[in-house]
Amino acid sequence: MTIRTTRGVLLSILVSLALMSTACSEKTHVASGVGPGPERARLAPIEVTARLVEVPAGAIFKRELYNYATVLKYDVIEVHRGKVKGQTIYVGHYNPFKPRSDAADRRAPDVGGTLKSFTAGQVHRMSLEESMFDQFTGGILNLYSAEDTDAIYWAVWTEPVGG
Repeated sequence: MTIRTTRGVLLSILVSLALMSTACSEKTHVASGVGPGPERARLAPIEVTARLVEVPAGAIFKRELYNYATVLKYDVIEVHRGKVKGQTIYVGHYNPFKPRSDAADRRAPDVGGTLKSFTAGQVHRMSLEESMFDQFTGGILNLYSAEDTDAIYWAVWTEPVGG
């Protein structure tokens, strides 16, 4: 074997090892829209299935140069993991005008999901952080501020249930 052939073989092996280690990595890149599937439990301490009560007028607006979170109201159907305060919960969603798979950016890199858009009456399965304010400090639109919203959860992962 010549030196050139040996170098080529070694380079091929190194590239293959690098690709295999990347492919075997447990880290899921939520922002890319590649969902965690059954590993969703690692995303956040709370997981619920809940019905979106409404999308108030003005709660979701498209502004490409303005990243914000909006608070939406849900009726809890089932708590899969963790605890929530009450049957009605309030959830902050980052860049709500975008499909969840495209919502993340450098300000909120760990949000994602398969939901395309928010419509009143939809049922969502969500992985939640306990406090939106511990997760996001940017612009927040809360049209429910007059209601008792002492707990506002942060949606890390949102997917539609049943279509």
